[in-house]
Amino acid sequence: MHEDLPHHEVDGDVDIVSYEAGAEDREFDAALRPKTLGELVGQERVREQLSLVLEAALARGGTPDHVLLSGPPGLGKTTLAMIIANQLAAPLRVTSGPAIQHAGDLAAILSGINEGDVLFIDEIHRMSRPAEELLYMAMEDFRVDVVVGKGPGATAIPLEIPPFTVVGATTRAGLLPGPLRDRFGFTAQLDYYESAELHRIVSRSAGLLDLSVTEEGGREIASRSRGTPRIANRLLRRVRDYAQVRGDGTIDDAAARAALELYEVDQLGLDRLDRAVLQALCGNFGGGPVGVSTLAVAVAEERETVEELAEPFLVRLGFLARTPRGRIATPAAWEHLGLKPPAAHAPEGQLPLDGDDMEA
Repeated sequence: MHEDLPHHEVDGDVDIVSYEAGAEDREFDAALRPKTLGELVGQERVREQLSLVLEAALARGGTPDHVLLSGPPGLGKTTLAMIIANQLAAPLRVTSGPAIQHAGDLAAILSGINEGDVLFIDEIHRMSRPAEELLYMAMEDFRVDVVVGKGPGATAIPLEIPPFTVVGATTRAGLLPGPLRDRFGFTAQLDYYESAELHRIVSRSAGLLDLSVTEEGGREIASRSRGTPRIANRLLRRVRDYAQVRGDGTIDDAAARAALELYEVDQLGLDRLDRAVLQALCGNFGGGPVGVSTLAVAVAEERETVEELAEPFLVRLGFLARTPRGRIATPAAWEHLGLKPPAAHAPEGQLPLDGDDMEA
């Protein structure tokens, strides 16, 4: 959701973006990204807070505080980073935590920073510890010590960095070390979107893409989008394909329902993986409790896939609970599958866990 998405340069192993999408999906996403906070739908509190931070910095003629954006995938963290750079009229340099595994990687990026630049670090919690420690100094003092050589002959050369703004994005804020979190002057927690907000996003996207979407068709897509704009736009793309190939091009209620049924997205937004997890939990394990690793084996997926993609949404819907003994299906899950829970099944001890559960 950027204006003229800039060109794409490479500085070492790091992408310095000015975005120019080549693939269809990138062009689709680029066309839909809002360019200003005023165009952004939802997240009202974050928009207002961030607007004050940026306007105050521009009025002072300086750089704004470093910004940390946290929240589940698909809620607009990258979009907000682009908006920040756009509203500051500053270049946006993009990298990610996994790409910065050595302090030297970060030093190479910082050595090319110009005054007022915005450095966006996606999945910042996945940076290596040496790189994190180097970033502390860069964010606070705008300088880093570059070590040249090894052993007793190693020399630290101070490198001054012009004032710049770090925008960090993370899906797991709890994994960020305290010293790094403390160096962000503004922290925003992005929340899931309401269905009405997603309907506005679908309508806006359809208008930008010159698609014919009825009120009912837009609402149907929004209601199955799991509270996530990225999923709403992805479903819109799939329904568009269906309407063009098997209909007259109009995305109405019937086309949306038929398309989403074909792509195995049900009325609540559950997809194939979500239903497989619930069916394994209820059908194979009597509703649980069962460990997540065992559950992952039952649906032929990696544990991380079940934990990060399916489980959060199922917990949010109240279909699955995490207990000290493992995952259990709630009565709502049995009802959604059209099954009757065992008489002995009772959803007791639904306590959230941060660590691994026991394999039951």
